[in-house]
Amino acid sequence: MEVPFRPSERSSLGVEVELALVDIESGALVGAAPSVLAELAARHGVDEHPRIKAELYQCTLEAITGICDTVADARSDLQEGIDEIRSVVEPQGIDVIGAGLHPFTPWQSQERSEGERYEAIIERIQWPARRLITHGVHFHVGVRSAEKSIAITNALSTSLPLFLALSASSPYWHGMDTGLSSARTKVFEALPSTGLPPQLADWAEFERFMTSLINAGTITTIREVWWDIRPHPNFGTVELRMCDAMPTLAETCSLAALAQCSVARYDELLDRGYQLPSDRDWVLRENKWRASRHGLEATLVVDTSGRTRPIANLIEEAVEELMPTARRLDCADELAGVYDIITTGNSSTRQRRVHAETGSLADVVTSLRAELRTDTPGATRL
Repeated sequence: MEVPFRPSERSSLGVEVELALVDIESGALVGAAPSVLAELAARHGVDEHPRIKAELYQCTLEAITGICDTVADARSDLQEGIDEIRSVVEPQGIDVIGAGLHPFTPWQSQERSEGERYEAIIERIQWPARRLITHGVHFHVGVRSAEKSIAITNALSTSLPLFLALSASSPYWHGMDTGLSSARTKVFEALPSTGLPPQLADWAEFERFMTSLINAGTITTIREVWWDIRPHPNFGTVELRMCDAMPTLAETCSLAALAQCSVARYDELLDRGYQLPSDRDWVLRENKWRASRHGLEATLVVDTSGRTRPIANLIEEAVEELMPTARRLDCADELAGVYDIITTGNSSTRQRRVHAETGSLADVVTSLRAELRTDTPGATRL
């Protein structure tokens, strides 16, 4: 099967943020997405809002950007989408938060969105999909050829733990502390066609693999390949899908800068004839686990002999190396925000801090609302 790839002329950026709708008084999830989407469409005189979308469950909305040149442009699009959502939900006593998992609302209490695609996913996958009330962020970065998209996807697997540790925001699920920094990662991995991408040799092998998956009935379309990192043929991008949703736009934009700069840097290295980084499969799996378990406190395996280093040091080195690329792409300030996440702690750490102080998961949700509204990591009051 031939899979056409629509190349991008530049390192363009697109961001998709999944947001949870919560009751302001109780902090619980609220299934208000259908009415919100209907109101927004009516306001614009269209059948469907172009940048605010439904997800599998009615307690989730996705805000997406256009094709952006800079992280600042993406931030503007996202803020506009969040403001539009709030204009509809606030009069109903509802707000939005960014977190990989809701801390206490059970998935059994929520209604699924209508639609043949959603029903087909549930029918095929069953329980792992029925419990899938998760919230993530996806970053699309443009690349100039199909072959580059494969090489860059392979290389980004070595950086995946850095993104995961920085974004980790899901320590609680169904009212309990999971002991993980990103429990969303493990919930999502229960689905087929998820997890680390296979290390493929070239685009031809990607096409053969997609053909095999479709012939075997594993997937019905390429859209159902939900790897942590994947080429996106229709958009002409490499899509990074490993991150938890984050409570502030500042954090989201810092990770957007890290994504855009990483892809652009690898694209440049390929042009210069360099070999991109790679690791053994066991190292990739181990490091992803360590990041999901320990977040920014993790140590990562850095060679096949088993030597380890603190993940925070590796992140700092990556930012330093990417800073010249960030200046070229006009996102140096956003990339420098990665240092702030290391200093203040990721959302998982901050959520546990709030719970330790108050003993209330409802207060954790309040803090998540405060962080998004003030764009201040660590804010606890509105």
